[in-house]
Amino acid sequence: MEIFDSALSFLEAAGERLGTDKKEIGKLKKPDRVIELQIPVKMNDGSTKVFNGYRVQYNNARGPYKGGLRYHPRVNMDEVKALAFWMAIKCAVVDVPFGGGKGGVEVDPKKLTERELENLTREFARKLAPYIGPQTDVPAPDVNTNAKVMSWIVDEYSKIAGEFTPAVVTGKPLTLGGSKGREIATGWGGVVILREYAKKLAMKPAETSVAVQGLGNVGYWFAKSAYDLGFKVIGLSDSRGAVWSEGGFDPEEVLFHKKQTGSVADFPGRETLSEAQFFARKVDVLVPAALENAITEENAGRVRAKVIIEMANGPLTANASRFLIEKGIRVVPDILANAGGVAASYLEWRQNLDKQSWAEKQVLDRLEEIMTRAFDAVWELSQKEKIDMKLAAYMIAVDRIVRAMKQKES
Repeated sequence: MEIFDSALSFLEAAGERLGTDKKEIGKLKKPDRVIELQIPVKMNDGSTKVFNGYRVQYNNARGPYKGGLRYHPRVNMDEVKALAFWMAIKCAVVDVPFGGGKGGVEVDPKKLTERELENLTREFARKLAPYIGPQTDVPAPDVNTNAKVMSWIVDEYSKIAGEFTPAVVTGKPLTLGGSKGREIATGWGGVVILREYAKKLAMKPAETSVAVQGLGNVGYWFAKSAYDLGFKVIGLSDSRGAVWSEGGFDPEEVLFHKKQTGSVADFPGRETLSEAQFFARKVDVLVPAALENAITEENAGRVRAKVIIEMANGPLTANASRFLIEKGIRVVPDILANAGGVAASYLEWRQNLDKQSWAEKQVLDRLEEIMTRAFDAVWELSQKEKIDMKLAAYMIAVDRIVRAMKQKES
């Protein structure tokens, strides 16, 4: 799989630069455990349908496995394995005490009623229960899952555990131990990185243009938070179109238009573009915040941004990333830029374990500290070694994981 091979190529490069024992790198190329499940679900018509479920647990040297559960018809083991690996790296980059995990069910949730979706989730939770837990593996929402899905998992796991166990997952409703600030965390975390990077490059927010591809939860909150800090948001896109205005606009107004019409396209008084045109426009900061492989060898040559901040997972292929860096475009890697989500998950988990509930400002302030500290470490290493930030981030993560592995073995 290209995204997994891409991730492993950076792992190898980081290990070589660090002089890490190849045996240790070899261990990091494979997950600790691969779980495949058959999930029988009673449908509303009385029939029983069997779905395929997956969970990959990737290196717990630094703490419990951590990562989302997605419901999608194209969920497969290769994809889940790659995303679990990325989670292990991402947690190490921002220095939260987790390993990597990812899972999902091969299903189109849009074709299920809510009752069928609940039956599926509860049976999945029962099957997963022996492999998850607050100190073992802590799932979270991902594609097509949400706080309600997490609440069903908490309920089923708690029944098996014999006590209410909110820390078994993160991304829960507030009433079940969820954390304030969780919705905006990934986008806000990315903007903290943007703000710190702009300081290093002496880019003044009011004079720095930003274009965000993808207006889902992550893309919207990145755009909104950047706008609130004074950055000039001049481009926004979704799966149906894109809008552009050199004068800038308020992302909140564009989101309102999208909710009314189904797309950002044709936002009044703004230029509507295709995705190809969107990536080719001149802008200071381009933020791919939708799907993986958005920028490839085929379209990388048309990119005219000064900085790319990867808010999606793997939005640049390995070759596209190398090409753009050689071209002089600065790339802030996903394993740093979008790690605000897992950092906020850590804060929720911590609150659950301590039986506390923090105010939103307290959560976001702590998140800001985590992201700023992580940025500083990656920036300093990249400057010291004269390398790009992605390699620096991988080096930091690999070093932390390998040291933890050795300490456990000694």
